[in-house]
Amino acid sequence: MASNSQLEASFARCRRIAKTRARNFYYSFLLLPRAEKDAMCAVYAFMRFADDLSDDPDPPPETRERALEQWRQALEKAIAGDVSADPIMPALAATIERYKIPPDYFFELMKGVTSDVDPGRYRTFDDLYQYCYRVASVVGMTIIHIFGFDRPEALKLAEKCGIGFQLTNILRDIPEDAGRERVYLPEEDLEQFGLRGKDLNGATAFKDLMRFQWDRADSYYREAAPLLEMVHPANRPALWAMMSIYHGVLERIREQEFDVYSKRPRLSALEKSLIVVKAARGRWLGGSLPFPA
Repeated sequence: MASNSQLEASFARCRRIAKTRARNFYYSFLLLPRAEKDAMCAVYAFMRFADDLSDDPDPPPETRERALEQWRQALEKAIAGDVSADPIMPALAATIERYKIPPDYFFELMKGVTSDVDPGRYRTFDDLYQYCYRVASVVGMTIIHIFGFDRPEALKLAEKCGIGFQLTNILRDIPEDAGRERVYLPEEDLEQFGLRGKDLNGATAFKDLMRFQWDRADSYYREAAPLLEMVHPANRPALWAMMSIYHGVLERIREQEFDVYSKRPRLSALEKSLIVVKAARGRWLGGSLPFPA
């Protein structure tokens, strides 16, 4: 087990990682009480490092797979009480214990990011759903353990929220993923719109495909909206901000008429800051949805 000084140093390291790397999530962290903010930073730091190992373009796939396996083993040891493998592990282990987060969530995430090392194609949306569950839904379910919830159905809604977030990422990152030889759009959907290959830029039916995918992603946010009323009240503004920022990226894709090639869809720092201010002032209360109908 870590000493108090080691634990504080570990949380400080996680805070630095989150502040410099969590471009969308960190804004919502600012609305949390100190303990929950630290917990979110610890979880983010662990997941960020796993994702970086998977995405690093320089090492060959077998080297990245070995590194990910070492990270998975470090997680196993941390859960068992040995937090010596990495400076962020004391904070992560303390967070898992304090908030009673099921460790399986983290091992599912490791399966998901490991599959990114040498990704295949996703034949159906059900296939893609499993991937989204592993890399995003488990994050949502982890987060609501930190935020606190009393109704078991909150877990299913957090799963749906994670799917919406990951589908947003997939649509936003189509050009970047193509450059990495990755295609996350289901083959059955590409065939439905008469599309082939990785480079879809300029394809006549691309906008129709994107509109179809956009509607699917949007539906998951709307199904997940009741989750806001299920987490503990002190943490609802942070969840609202998180959902609003991510759905704002999805809205930006539609505003750009589904052209993700000419300009990367994103919210500016000012736009994200205004969402945080609105959440902090409680101006989001009273609506049934965390984003425009």
